[in-house]
Amino acid sequence: MKPSAPAVATGHPHARAQGPGRPKDMEKRGAILAAAQKLFTRSGFEGTSMDAIAQAAGVSKLTVYSHFGDKDSLFREAAQTCCGELMPEQVFDFQSGSDVRVALGAIALAHSRVLANAELSALFRAVLGDCGADGDPRLGRLVWEVGPGRAQQKIEHFLTQAVAAGGLEIKDIPMAAGQFLALLRGDLPLRRLFICANVCEEADIRRNAEAAVEMFLRAYTPR
Repeated sequence: MKPSAPAVATGHPHARAQGPGRPKDMEKRGAILAAAQKLFTRSGFEGTSMDAIAQAAGVSKLTVYSHFGDKDSLFREAAQTCCGELMPEQVFDFQSGSDVRVALGAIALAHSRVLANAELSALFRAVLGDCGADGDPRLGRLVWEVGPGRAQQKIEHFLTQAVAAGGLEIKDIPMAAGQFLALLRGDLPLRRLFICANVCEEADIRRNAEAAVEMFLRAYTPR
């Protein structure tokens, strides 16, 4: 019997190391991510196998492991891709001399759209269903990392830049970032959770974002 090929650091027997400089097939990668988003949303994390994702994407399981290493990494990238399309990284960059209200408003609107997005909410809800009393708490941490945790870090980064530029006056930036996220949430997540018909109305999303920015600036605009 021939010895098996060495696995990557994930330790999965089917995962193979990627040679240095070997080009990725981006079309296959996109198909895998699309299949993963669909299946994780429908079946949750535990109920979705790498075999099923490979079959839905029209690739081999070895191709899935070659691109993503393990299921945790695949879920993380599938969720981050969905978030990134709605809330790109550059929205969190604050340039000196920029209008704080305008910049903060762009973040607020993008994040409110994330909160109201049906596909992303369904993806997180399905995976969180695996985090019950007898479930794996690791999955909850994974959802936190790619969702609320990422948003917290990005907003802290923005607020740090805005404070340094004199646009805001904040003593506790992590606390302020959490407060801003709480203002942005409003009732959008609950309305999405209970599938309220009008939750995706753009007017509601904009009103939620504008109100959060207004209240936040009342607290942290330099006097």
